[in-house]
Amino acid sequence: MLRYTLKRLLSLILSLLVASLVIFAAIEVVPGDPAQYMLGINAQEDTLNALREQLGLNQSVVSRYFSWVAGMVQGDFGVSYTYRTPVRDMVAERLWISLPLALYALALAILVAFPAGILAARKRGSFLDSTVMGVTQLGVAIPNFWFAMLMVLLFAVSLRWFSAGGFPGWDNGFWLAMKALTLPAIALSLQQASILTRVMRSSLLDTLSEDFVRTARAKGLSTGQALWRHALRNAMIPVLTIIGMQFSFLIAGGIVIENVFFLPGLGRLIFQSISQRDLIVVESVVMILVFAVIMVNFAVDLAYAFVDPRLRRRT
Repeated sequence: MLRYTLKRLLSLILSLLVASLVIFAAIEVVPGDPAQYMLGINAQEDTLNALREQLGLNQSVVSRYFSWVAGMVQGDFGVSYTYRTPVRDMVAERLWISLPLALYALALAILVAFPAGILAARKRGSFLDSTVMGVTQLGVAIPNFWFAMLMVLLFAVSLRWFSAGGFPGWDNGFWLAMKALTLPAIALSLQQASILTRVMRSSLLDTLSEDFVRTARAKGLSTGQALWRHALRNAMIPVLTIIGMQFSFLIAGGIVIENVFFLPGLGRLIFQSISQRDLIVVESVVMILVFAVIMVNFAVDLAYAFVDPRLRRRT
């Protein structure tokens, strides 16, 4: 297990290195001058040069890259060009919205998908199975931002059960904050729950057709007993893969939903920073999101080894 973990850890470090190079290069080729944007089109050249010097924009590309990476390793992500605030503080403030939102949405997706997928697999070919598959197909097809706007119209404008947007802050009470995240979490979880249900059903059906399950049935176990005792654990590997990918998407892909509900999370921060040409914020936040995605994949790899002992024995 130790050798398996070390190999995955080395892969994680190499992935982070490559990601940092790609992100920095992609931001560098974006046209525009942050100093020009901050001071306006009528700014004098000497004033622009002074600001570029202050921001470190006059350094070579290589120097800026290594300075940026060295700062991140030490927990220093630089200072925002626009707000003159440490990026670390901005990220920490916004993370307390985006991370709970992602966890909330993932929890909703799992709570819906696991029972629905297992039930559809047990009732294969029945009306219930067809209904579940039809609903999940619709859930995959509906854009989450469109579904979010429908929920705002129904639950916020018509019924007035929830607010249409904004975030009151955790200081005003846990349940009030969770209530503000409920509609965004449901909107984010719709497609994820639909995909996870279909994967769970498909994986269980494949496992139920294996020889060891048929042997268990031949020894007298019912379909339900064979499913819960033998099939479910063996069907979890592709499901864990999807869960890891979904959590990564929910952290990094909530930009549209956060803008629909005016949530001051990481997605909205990226959107605002791009529009303001605040490159250091864009670089650092995207790198943090990439780090989160890679760490989730690392955790999923370890979960594979826990679920399937064969992976531990191969390494």
